[in-house]
Amino acid sequence: QVQLVESGGGLVQPGGSLRLSCAASGFTSSNYDMSWYRQAPGKERELVAAILSIGGNRKYADSVKGRFTISRDTAKNTVYLQMNSLKLEDTAVYYCNAKRVIVNYWGKGTLVTVSS
Repeated sequence: QVQLVESGGGLVQPGGSLRLSCAASGFTSSNYDMSWYRQAPGKERELVAAILSIGGNRKYADSVKGRFTISRDTAKNTVYLQMNSLKLEDTAVYYCNAKRVIVNYWGKGTLVTVSS
């Protein structure tokens, strides 16, 4: 069964850090463009970060650039999102996405709450 399972979310204070994990199974994630999206209440889902299957180029939303880092561990078939200097506006459900050609896989999300 194809699965993407996010983990690592939780409650963190402003300025703190979290590392999210996206564990893939049933397919090889390194052959897919892997992305992290997030959705806050009342807002549209937005792309946070992506790492491409070809070349490994990375891209980030302007709001997180310099604070977040996306990476992959091919041996573990896992993609990570390191989040530093977290802000209140980073509070959202974070979703992992895998894309190749016409196929899109989504995880169920992990909640990140930034609060003092």
